[in-house]
Amino acid sequence: MTRAVLSLGANLGDRAAALRTAIGTLKDEGVLVARSTLYESPPWGPVEQPPYLNAVVVVRGARDASGWLVRAHELEQAAGRTRDVRWGPRTLDVDVVTVTDDDGTPVLSDDPRLTLPHPRAHERAFVLVPWATLEPGAELPGRGPVAALLAALPTDDLLAVTRWDHLH
Repeated sequence: MTRAVLSLGANLGDRAAALRTAIGTLKDEGVLVARSTLYESPPWGPVEQPPYLNAVVVVRGARDASGWLVRAHELEQAAGRTRDVRWGPRTLDVDVVTVTDDDGTPVLSDDPRLTLPHPRAHERAFVLVPWATLEPGAELPGRGPVAALLAALPTDDLLAVTRWDHLH
């Protein structure tokens, strides 16, 4: 059994429905431990596109790290995700942020297909803000407490991530 933190985002179509469907699928599979509220954030990267809705979920199940990546890709595919442009708009994006073994040992990987922990999570407010609200004491392996990582981000990055209460 492993525990994983997944970051979900969508900025095409019905963003909330895409996130709701993916989270509901994980819940129906019995692997969902917890989910954050939704947050809206500006897009990441050089491609002009609409804002994202983001969430973070914690899952636990009989998968290894690569199994969580496969599941992430399956969720994206079910939402109609295409990979035309790097950092381009998407119907659903699911990133594996961290994976931890049952004994609490973080799974580390420098495999280009799945780098763990996620190599840019520490600089992404749209990951850290929902994760911190979900698990205030969370730590990003090799980087430290999520709260400290948030404190180190530029204020503008933090202010750009806003709680999206349309579903609550």
